[in-house]
Amino acid sequence: MNDGNNPLGTIYVSHRAIATIAYQAALSSYGVVGLAAKNFAEGLTQVLVKDPAMGVDIQYDGNQLIINLYIVVEYGTRIKSVATSVAESVRYQVEKALSMPIEQVNVHVRNLRISNPD
Repeated sequence: MNDGNNPLGTIYVSHRAIATIAYQAALSSYGVVGLAAKNFAEGLTQVLVKDPAMGVDIQYDGNQLIINLYIVVEYGTRIKSVATSVAESVRYQVEKALSMPIEQVNVHVRNLRISNPD
């Protein structure tokens, strides 16, 4: 992503760097167990992914930045509240890091996980 010119030169931020910021923000959100693969074929071998490039999709067309997150939510939490919280946290953290507005943050709940079965 090209963040424009400044007096010292041009700044480029890789999609992977943005994905890492979004990944960490999502993981720190209440109710999120982890991130899942973007498509089911990638996720057949493991439910939770540790690579931000697999659980976060970044789209940038030169003007608009769109982030898609694929999360696994803790069973028993309010899914809508968790998804809203994740979207807000990711938007805040990425905008803070890039000093650039984000067009959309889309949260896709891929699975539910029971962490502490009784």
